[in-house]
Amino acid sequence: MAIDCGTCPLRELELFGAMTAEELEFMTSFKTGELRAEQGTEILAEGASSTQLYTALSGMGIRYKTMAEGRRQVVGFVLPGDFVGLQSGVMGEMQHSVEATTTMKLCVFNRSDFWRLFQAQPKRAFDLTHLAAREEQLLGEALVTVGQMNGVARVAWALYRFFQRLRALEMIENGRVPLPYRQQDLADAVGLSLVHTNKTLTRLREAGVATWQDDALVVHKEVELAQLGNVEPGALATRPLI
Repeated sequence: MAIDCGTCPLRELELFGAMTAEELEFMTSFKTGELRAEQGTEILAEGASSTQLYTALSGMGIRYKTMAEGRRQVVGFVLPGDFVGLQSGVMGEMQHSVEATTTMKLCVFNRSDFWRLFQAQPKRAFDLTHLAAREEQLLGEALVTVGQMNGVARVAWALYRFFQRLRALEMIENGRVPLPYRQQDLADAVGLSLVHTNKTLTRLREAGVATWQDDALVVHKEVELAQLGNVEPGALATRPLI
């Protein structure tokens, strides 16, 4: 059964800003249904023009580009609350692909209704701009990390960013957050070889800072992990939910 916007579990989290009654009514009409994507399902394809846009309701995914020789380069990750497909909605086609890493449930919006959002709900449209700006900030941070930091700092940065976000999503239990990605995915994202990434994760585990195994991340020393990754520890700022 599809989840009504009024009872959406994500709206209850402090991570996401509140909606007015009018905005909630609009979002209820804007949402056309839900999509269940099994692990490995391609949700959006690079170079394709999708008729639908999505918000990840549950589950986790990955964003990637395919090289000419067929290799895959991870460019980002999809977590609950992320809006997916904005490139297609604005630029006409996707510049990267999106794949489900776990079983995912996504809220579905028609791309044909996208302009109605700007016409009828300018604050909601600004929220989209907010999300795009935040994504740009994260990409800039990632570029600095890859370009200027050593291997330990790169991996620590990525792990702490995952930990911050997943904790804010209340996906933490007994100090563990789910991290169902491959080491190769992390290696791609931070510009390291798989061997270097594996050795760095071992160093962090042996130092008692963080352990990533069995698709779960445990941060033993939060402040130290944040310092290694050059990240300000603490809670994340509130963000819009589309």
